[in-house]
Amino acid sequence: MLSLLFYIKKHKTDKVGRAMIYIRITVNGKRSEFSTGRKIYPNTWDATNGKVLGFSQEVRQLNSQLMKIRTDLFRHADKLKDKGRPLTAVSIKNSYLGVDKPSKMLLEIFQEHNDRVEKLVGKDFAPGTAERYKTAKSHLAEYLQNELRKKDIPVVDVDHSFISGFEYYLKTKRKCSHNTAIKYVVNFKKIIRIAYANGWIKTDPFANWKARLKTVEREFLTDEELQRLMDHPFTNERLEHVRDCFVFCCFTGLAYADVKKLTHDDFVIGIDGDLWINTKRTKTKTKSNIPVLPTALMILEKYEHSPLLVDKKVLPVLTNQKMNAYLKEIAKACGIYKNVSFHMARHTFATTVTLSNGVPIETVSKMLGHSKLSTTQIYARVLQEKIGEDMQKVMRIYSKKTEQEIKTGIQ
Repeated sequence: MLSLLFYIKKHKTDKVGRAMIYIRITVNGKRSEFSTGRKIYPNTWDATNGKVLGFSQEVRQLNSQLMKIRTDLFRHADKLKDKGRPLTAVSIKNSYLGVDKPSKMLLEIFQEHNDRVEKLVGKDFAPGTAERYKTAKSHLAEYLQNELRKKDIPVVDVDHSFISGFEYYLKTKRKCSHNTAIKYVVNFKKIIRIAYANGWIKTDPFANWKARLKTVEREFLTDEELQRLMDHPFTNERLEHVRDCFVFCCFTGLAYADVKKLTHDDFVIGIDGDLWINTKRTKTKTKSNIPVLPTALMILEKYEHSPLLVDKKVLPVLTNQKMNAYLKEIAKACGIYKNVSFHMARHTFATTVTLSNGVPIETVSKMLGHSKLSTTQIYARVLQEKIGEDMQKVMRIYSKKTEQEIKTGIQ
């Protein structure tokens, strides 16, 4: 025989005098109880009918919630009967609270998330985002295997110590930079938030963890370095193709994901009669309208009839990983001793090609497809620092000359 009773403990109230509503489950004379998580003032409780007195919307909602708890408990009791499992007050409570359910596994949840992201690539997610989640899951699996000697763990076992350990592993064993490690942990954080939202864990282990990124100087090529790169003769065609794609982005500001998907359909004739790129950024979905400068146009014409191009593509763009690997080789051949990556082309466009030549920052921001002007202002600060450094060198030279002139005059 199953019976349910809602009641309050009048002698146990909070600071404002509210009492918690409990429910008692009784099966064959044996009891089990738990808190509903709802509080009321004792004088509003109808003990006879197990409900709150009143007609306000808040009261109606609360009574509706209590009714749902009652209905759900009977439903869980029916499920236990159907499965032939023991029907006790404790078993009904545990079934309702999910205590008897097997815990969801961490990597299992991560893979389910990644599968959903993969299906939404091109709609809600960029290919690069899907790839980063795959890499984050791979690093997490390695951490579990190498450091904890486990293939997977229940998501309920993730705590602050586990998170800190994963971050430490990324920085030490995987040799990730601080910012890269933090970004992988943030990817992991989303998985934990999904588990928390679904009720698979009762507390958020990321509650006291803060993502603190370090400010990184945005490197770019100077005018002289860019010219050296453009003038260098390459006997290896693959290096030449990569150099050309990189230079094209130096003069258009396009990110890797945007130049990779660039087709003839993204070009229009502007009101000035010149060729323009009219596209939408993969990362932010913001529009970018960019005039095609002469150098970029020459590169487009160079590959106009290239057999390397398919599906209306305009440039032979390789994978981002291969492009960056070849760029290291290209930079060395050109005597450029900077950490050249494909994204540096975008920085070069913002600084050397546009801001250095007096293009207003608002115009640069629109061409880059930035949703906030503050993002573009980072480049302006970098440029200002560079100008300051260059002028310091000039000041030192002229200070020495002035000192020499004064000494000569005195003599």
